[in-house]
Amino acid sequence: MADPAVDLSARYAYRDYRAWPDDERRELIRGEAWTTGVPTTAHQRLVGDLYFSLRTLLAGKSCEAMLSPVDVLLPRRPTDADAEVDTVVQPDLIVVCDPAKVRDAFVRGAPDLVLEILSPSTSGKDQREKYRVYEEAGVREYWIIDPAGKWFERHELGPDGRYGKPDLREPWGADQSPVPSAVVDGFALDRAALLERA
Repeated sequence: MADPAVDLSARYAYRDYRAWPDDERRELIRGEAWTTGVPTTAHQRLVGDLYFSLRTLLAGKSCEAMLSPVDVLLPRRPTDADAEVDTVVQPDLIVVCDPAKVRDAFVRGAPDLVLEILSPSTSGKDQREKYRVYEEAGVREYWIIDPAGKWFERHELGPDGRYGKPDLREPWGADQSPVPSAVVDGFALDRAALLERA
C-alpha cells in the first residue's frame, strides 16, 4: 500500500527519500517519485544468474558487481550535497569500477555498467526516463533486457556523451552471436542465454 505522506505530484530530493518508509520501493528521477513494483520470480532468477556471472568474472578485480536494492545517487553537478540530489535509482544490477563511489548507504555517481530487466510495471520507465538519466550521468554501458519478449539491447556511451545506436538482439533475428560488454571483459549475452535464463 502506498504511503499517503508521499505526494507523487511533489518534487523531492534524497533528504526526503531517506525519510520514507521501507515497505515500498521507490525511485526519484529529477525530483519525481516513482513507485517500483514487486519483481516476479522469473525476473529475480534472471537477475540472480546475471549477478552470479558478473560476480564470478570480477573476482579479484577492481570492479564490483551489486544487485538491487542499492541506492544510486546521480547528482546533476559534482558539488551537489547528497541530501540535495534529486535522482536516486535502484537498478537491477550495476558494476562500479571506482571504489570511491561506493559509500556505506549508497553509490554516488554513475556506475560503469547498468543492467535493467524489464517487467510490465517498469518497462516504460527503464526505456525512457532511466535511459535519459543514465546517459546524462555518464553510465558507460546500459543493457535493457526483456525476458518476456526475449530481446535485449546494449547501449554504449560515445565520445559525445550520448548513447549511439544499440546492439539489439530480437527473438526473430537471425544474428545469434553473443554481444560482449565494453566494460566487463569476458561478459557477453546472447539470445540463447536469455532464453535459457528467462
